[in-house]
Amino acid sequence: MSPVVQYFVDWFPRVTRIQSEQPHWVTPLVTVTPRLEEEYRYDQLWQAQPHGKALDNFGANKGLELIPFQNTEIILGVPGWIAHNGALPPKPKKGKKPPPKPASDGWADETFLIKYRILSGNEENGDYILTAFMGFQVPTGDDGNSAGHTIYTPTVAFGKGFGDFAFQSTVGVAIPNGGVDRLSMPLNWNTAFQYRVMRYFWPELEFNYTWYTLGENTGKNQLFITPGLIIGRIPIHDRVGMTFGAGYQVAVTHHPAYNHAVIATGRIPF
Repeated sequence: MSPVVQYFVDWFPRVTRIQSEQPHWVTPLVTVTPRLEEEYRYDQLWQAQPHGKALDNFGANKGLELIPFQNTEIILGVPGWIAHNGALPPKPKKGKKPPPKPASDGWADETFLIKYRILSGNEENGDYILTAFMGFQVPTGDDGNSAGHTIYTPTVAFGKGFGDFAFQSTVGVAIPNGGVDRLSMPLNWNTAFQYRVMRYFWPELEFNYTWYTLGENTGKNQLFITPGLIIGRIPIHDRVGMTFGAGYQVAVTHHPAYNHAVIATGRIPF
């Protein structure tokens, strides 16, 4: 048997061994888990924005998550479809500058994420994990739904379990290769607190914080609090399972990017 064929024959036993060396928590709604996962994921977002506007994100750039090598995961995002709803901007008064043209419905940018697990211990060996990420956002989206520049997001993620309680946290900075005045260079800090109930139920509370550096938003910040419930992993057949959940995200600081959002998620781990 050739090495290439052997590699794919050993895929699932290898993934099982790799995942056995880390905690078995569930992935939160917003916070990217430091754990290595193999699944397909679809999310749905309904955002209420200022001035009576709304944004629906079909897919939220989630997609296929694979573990090809020891300690390594890659996420191949599927661009979300962005629908803009709600009130149109008012007509400008005579002599005033017209408001910007509202964004049209269309595809968001393509995204990729690479994880490398640095340290981990399963429930019998400390129940902890430390992982490094590198995210990529490529400007493939339609006008009004694209950043217009490639964005690199180095991130450190970590988590610790205490019996049925666990927290997972990420700290990262988004670095655009241009357009910093408009895009800024935001520092993102997400933390999820979870508690397992009756094996499959994971109520959670997340804190999603962004602090903007550089550009026109320098010094501004926003904080969302996101209560939610994840249910899973429910076994279906062999390695295939099902996980789903929902949450409600509320802004608690002034001038956030949006006021509140409903988030739903569906995943098929394998």
